[in-house]
Amino acid sequence: MSEADLRPQADPQFRADVLDGLRGPRRAIPARWFYDKHGSHLFDEITRLPEYYPTRIETELLAKHRDELATLVPAGSAVVEFGAGSATKTPLLLEAIDPDIYIPVDISGEYLRASAQALARQFPDLAICPIEADFSTDMRLPTTKPSEERLGFFPGSTIGNFVPRSSVDLLRHMRNHLGQGARLLIGFDRIKPTDILLPAYRDAAGVTAAFNLNLLTRINRELDGTIPIDAFEHHVEWNDREARIEMHLRCVRDVQFRVSAHDFEMRAGESIHTENSHKFDLRSLRILLRAGGWTPVAEFSDAAQWFTLVLAEAAPRYDAP
Repeated sequence: MSEADLRPQADPQFRADVLDGLRGPRRAIPARWFYDKHGSHLFDEITRLPEYYPTRIETELLAKHRDELATLVPAGSAVVEFGAGSATKTPLLLEAIDPDIYIPVDISGEYLRASAQALARQFPDLAICPIEADFSTDMRLPTTKPSEERLGFFPGSTIGNFVPRSSVDLLRHMRNHLGQGARLLIGFDRIKPTDILLPAYRDAAGVTAAFNLNLLTRINRELDGTIPIDAFEHHVEWNDREARIEMHLRCVRDVQFRVSAHDFEMRAGESIHTENSHKFDLRSLRILLRAGGWTPVAEFSDAAQWFTLVLAEAAPRYDAP
């Protein structure tokens, strides 16, 4: 068996996004392609780092406000988690609201199935239906009982990875999938000083750097790439105008490489933009939710106001004026 036979089948959309992103005047690759099996494991490791506060605070909020959530979300609901990953915070929610079915959706199929199996052992009486899909595109949710309430769960401030127009589209997309009367529990990372924000994305152990650089390894493996990994470094900056952290892969020397039989060259100092992480204040997150078709009904924040969980309801449909 040849090396080509052993190479994983490339996702056509991955190839298209990478080639289009490398050709553009401002090189960029969508952050969703971080999450192959190794990338998913690295991100799980990031969430446990001392510098990375969002997971720790959001978990504390779920534990602290579980009784309130239980009164606000009907028991026996269907929970749909968008971008489930390792589902580390999910047990707290499932224990609080006692749903009939849990539907995790994630782009990394192998990682998704492993986390679903772990939850099935923890909740043997709960129906679990994992869906391997990009939650930002069209997907088909399993049919649930007509009378069953639906709760979307979108933790981790993943909404911040999308530019404002795309985040509004995504929230509307979720509303359409979940339906009239649905609820959404969503996390928002708040604006705070850069001496807190920046270390969360350039940790001392270098795990986030490995996560970022793994994207190049994936390109080489799946798209016949010849990118010299050591020619790039992990770079993080705060974009105050856009209120976001930006991650880049910055070239440290002039390089030439190939991807899927296409030639590219980059100069030292040029970069590939790999991720945004927008931060919010209370006003901006409320405006974003309302623009996406959701009405906030409850907000839970830590004492320092570093992170906020919002429970929102699907707003009634209306015609624009």
